[in-house]
Amino acid sequence: MKSPSAPIVCGVDGSDSALAAVGWAAQECARHQVPLRLVHAFMLPTRGFPEIVLIGNDIRHAMEKQGRAWLEEARAAARAAAPGVEVTAEVFCCGAGALLTELSKSARQVVIGSRGLGTVTGLAVGSTAVALAAHAQSPVVVVRGNAVPDGPVVVGVDGSPTSEAALAFAFEEASLRSTSLTAVTTVTGFAADSAYVLSRLGADWGQAEEDERRLLAQRLAGWQEKYPDVVVNRIALRDRPARALVRYGAEAQLLVVGSHGHGGFVGMLIGSTSQALVHHAPCPLAIVRPPKR
Repeated sequence: MKSPSAPIVCGVDGSDSALAAVGWAAQECARHQVPLRLVHAFMLPTRGFPEIVLIGNDIRHAMEKQGRAWLEEARAAARAAAPGVEVTAEVFCCGAGALLTELSKSARQVVIGSRGLGTVTGLAVGSTAVALAAHAQSPVVVVRGNAVPDGPVVVGVDGSPTSEAALAFAFEEASLRSTSLTAVTTVTGFAADSAYVLSRLGADWGQAEEDERRLLAQRLAGWQEKYPDVVVNRIALRDRPARALVRYGAEAQLLVVGSHGHGGFVGMLIGSTSQALVHHAPCPLAIVRPPKR
């Protein structure tokens, strides 16, 4: 179990996207009453630079200086977004993904922006977010799109262990934000290879949707008892999970999914829905893994 005062960690690389993530993370710290830990990671360029042996210290000092300047800018953004939050800032000489994965072991959340400056000093959203979602030991939040301030928290539900962890995260966030929760589940897997089968699908779809609504209500019952202040809107529909979540996420202030739900290949660490949303979510996206036992 992590400490209740575990910090929220936010990656900083000097980009506008990172500053947006810092502001989001600071406000999240205020909600949870925890400190904010800002970090910047850089790697020395070695491939194709044999002269690094002679001038390596100068380059390192210059990159550290730049990193500290970006962190000071980020610290100011954090204080503007949430004046009462405790903020610390650190520079590391290592890979950003490896650093954030390590820090996730003692973090409440790890937060990154949706676009960085590059692969040397920046946080590239695709590879970094997917790697973090696969290996981080805390929820990973990719701050992207436009959050609707008075919108609901939207969560994808499929009955998997990661889906249950996502529900726990989403209900807590909805309660802290004094907003409603929209729980979305989809009915998939029907295929028609003949006119006869197609004619039968109308009735089958209706029954499938009704079954999903019933199962969704059962999955949410315990959480609604724990968070009676959260109004829940249950959605069961025929659609692909990522497409449905993008649609409902367009009106949300936060979108929450498990890192890997039902339907994936054994051994996959992050599912196709989560990967698609990393690139296409219309609002901040939280990817949640179940805690290690």
